[in-house]
Amino acid sequence: MTEESGSPMTAEHVDVLIVGAGLSGIGAACHLEEERPGTTYAVLEARAAMGGTWDLFRYPGIRSDSDMFTLGYSFRPWTDPQAIADGTSIRRYIEETAREYGVDAKIRYHHRVLGAEWSSDDARWRVTVERSDTGERLTITCGWLSVCSGYYRYDEGFTPRFEGADTFRGQVIHPQHWPEDLDVTGKRVVVIGSGATAVTLVPSLAPQAEHVTMLQRTPTYVVSLPGRDKLAESLRRFLPQRVVYPVIRWKSVLLSMASFQLSRRRPALMKKVLRQAQEKQLPAGYDVATHFTPPYDPWDQRLCVVPDGDLFRVIREEKASIVTDRIARFDETGIQLESGQHLDADVIVTATGLNVLPVGGMTLTVDGAPVELGETVSYKGMMISGVPNFTLTIGYTNASWTLKADLVARYVSRLLEHMERNGYDVATPLAPADPEREPFLGLSSGYVQRSLDQLPKQGGRAPWKLYQNYIRDVVLIRRGPVEDEGIRFSRKQPAVQEVAA
Repeated sequence: MTEESGSPMTAEHVDVLIVGAGLSGIGAACHLEEERPGTTYAVLEARAAMGGTWDLFRYPGIRSDSDMFTLGYSFRPWTDPQAIADGTSIRRYIEETAREYGVDAKIRYHHRVLGAEWSSDDARWRVTVERSDTGERLTITCGWLSVCSGYYRYDEGFTPRFEGADTFRGQVIHPQHWPEDLDVTGKRVVVIGSGATAVTLVPSLAPQAEHVTMLQRTPTYVVSLPGRDKLAESLRRFLPQRVVYPVIRWKSVLLSMASFQLSRRRPALMKKVLRQAQEKQLPAGYDVATHFTPPYDPWDQRLCVVPDGDLFRVIREEKASIVTDRIARFDETGIQLESGQHLDADVIVTATGLNVLPVGGMTLTVDGAPVELGETVSYKGMMISGVPNFTLTIGYTNASWTLKADLVARYVSRLLEHMERNGYDVATPLAPADPEREPFLGLSSGYVQRSLDQLPKQGGRAPWKLYQNYIRDVVLIRRGPVEDEGIRFSRKQPAVQEVAA
């Protein structure tokens, strides 16, 4: 529906409006299909295809950094042999899930949400949408707004300013916008960065390139995991998939939680375990202390997963190397380092991170007052204080994104059922009375630290604290009471009719 000359047409209305057709948005829609049949909804996607991250990123070797038994949906088993899956397989899984549950018919592509305005008088959101293909603006109203757009900008990644970058005669590429026709055969490639993207690119480019150098300012903890889950493969031989999938899913959940807890409670022991594993896979005498030992504890930032040790393999084969140093400047033929070393390069890849963009960049207002996310407090890690009938899906930092996304989607269905059963129209999270506040995300990663003021805060106790603990969240979100001290339910006030004098 359109608005012209200040005379709005009747806006289309749906019960639930989902923003984003990525992994969590498609999952949210599937949960509605299964748990709330008859609920009207639409999925708005700014781009031309579903898949989110897994459609946007097309750089060589892109893959999950979590096992697919937990990154996959709880309601649709991952059946591919690869536990650490490539981007194409994940995108196909999302597309197949959308078709199987009939969600694909509810997606509206090229629909970018500009802003959403909550009206207490109407107990609904008025959402302004721009068609990215035509420029047309539309208005859709909804009773519940679920934002599943992730937390980073899709149009540009983060690239620091490098002195002399304009003098480099080769190509400079950010992985978020990988050229389809790039051929690195016989070329010298420098990948700047040490995170998940960098450790994925290096072993993927090494077989074709003359040599690949991973240039890092600070090392990252890197752990090798099997590309296939042997237990899953064994169980599949004599048990049905519906039995195998939850067993392996919970096995993966418990192992990742054990790793995280060990890192938090015995960081020195975890460092020793990681170092011993790395030394076994690297050449004798390799300087692990310099290149694989960060100055922080494990899980202060996410651990980087390399399936079947592929990064270590290309280092052993001398097809790739790691340099830990600081950049002084770019020049015509490569990168001059502060140590005095020069890295010759034909291609430089800036795997330097993402730009955070909470709620997809949309503006939020409640009864005419702008919502400043940095001044709000999260409730159960999915709603924000003072903002009614609204959920924001942000996955775990220490486990698979989808584990939290599934919990959020199920909670929305549960909340809507509770409101319908009790005649409520509005659910508004409340900020805790005590003043204790903590950052929303507890990672020291650059992209997190650059954006803390743009994200909600968390409180010091449940239901406002994010414990980053799946089992605790299952108890709190799936099993705990819907009504508690952190949320207020209310009914829409009936319109007052004026009586003529």
